[in-house]
Amino acid sequence: MQFNQERVLERLMEMIRIDSVSYHEGPMTDYLQKYFEDRGYEVYRDQAGAAIGGDNAGNLLIHIGGDMEGEGICLNAHQDTVEPGLGIEPVFENGILRSRGNTILAADDKSGIAMMMELLDVLQETKTPHRDLWFLFTICEENGMHGAKNFDYDKLPVKNIFALDGAGNLGGMLKSGAGKDALKITFHGKMAHGGIEPEKGINAIAVAASAISRVKFGRIDPETTSNIGRIEGGGATNIVTDEVTFTCEVRSHTQAQIQQQVDLIVKACQDAAAEFGATVDIDIDHFCPPHKPDPDGFMYKSMIRALENEGFQVEYRVSNGSGDANIFSGKGFNCSGISTGMFDVHTTEEYLDMAVFAKAFNVVWSILTQNLA
Repeated sequence: MQFNQERVLERLMEMIRIDSVSYHEGPMTDYLQKYFEDRGYEVYRDQAGAAIGGDNAGNLLIHIGGDMEGEGICLNAHQDTVEPGLGIEPVFENGILRSRGNTILAADDKSGIAMMMELLDVLQETKTPHRDLWFLFTICEENGMHGAKNFDYDKLPVKNIFALDGAGNLGGMLKSGAGKDALKITFHGKMAHGGIEPEKGINAIAVAASAISRVKFGRIDPETTSNIGRIEGGGATNIVTDEVTFTCEVRSHTQAQIQQQVDLIVKACQDAAAEFGATVDIDIDHFCPPHKPDPDGFMYKSMIRALENEGFQVEYRVSNGSGDANIFSGKGFNCSGISTGMFDVHTTEEYLDMAVFAKAFNVVWSILTQNLA
């Protein structure tokens, strides 16, 4: 299906120039709400931004009634960007959209938003029958999926969510996405003078080092990783350190695998604290659940057929990354997604390839307008 590239680029240029780094997406939320209300759609806007300590941003949900039998679909993209994401100036040349090089581009995920807008325009212009649709624009995806975590899913009466938030070339199908637990562990020792009476102290650094040495980090098995991200504490060399904190994470593809590694870390920390006579506080954040698409479900089958119809040989992939789809999946939704043609995301080298964007547009168009499952 042919779309209007000039119109897409004009919208992209406009949206990319709207600063919307995580926790500060308010101007982007306002822009989208006005865009859809000006076209006669009712827009549900929540207060997720305030709930997570951000500005007046919110998740947006728009219903676009369909006239085709079969399951409805919610298309999803996120409003926020990573940094450096202020004052972005997009440049288009030879089919490629980039920034001037001192910022990200924000194709992640404004390309997804632009594709949703263009899909709606072409559907209306061609009067093509399509599935019942919802558009869900989330906030703060890049910094913890907090928009998705704070959305009221009673507002969404459909079980299929399709995310336009992928990077790279087309043809990949996610078999499994990792979930993650994040841990913050604080050891409490006892302060003393390190030169005069160190034996009266309990060095929290030594306790933490002992705990870390008792458990494996890095690649645990083909599906499981664990990493220490930060360790801090201590002061002068003549003071026995009384408090040390380290943070770590565990990722894997079932909650049982995650829990097994978390249990090992917790036991190592408790055993080390007991051995040294220290205490330990352990805070565990179930950051996001694993995401396993249903291979027999409508969303998965439709995606495979649409890719094949566009000439792609489907490759099945496992990912240790995470995104809104993990949260949606944990809420019981059937999820899939697609690349919009963005590359080198989260860097100042980020770019959007409009040729890949066009192919992705056709795949999504087929899913919305044909019975493929």
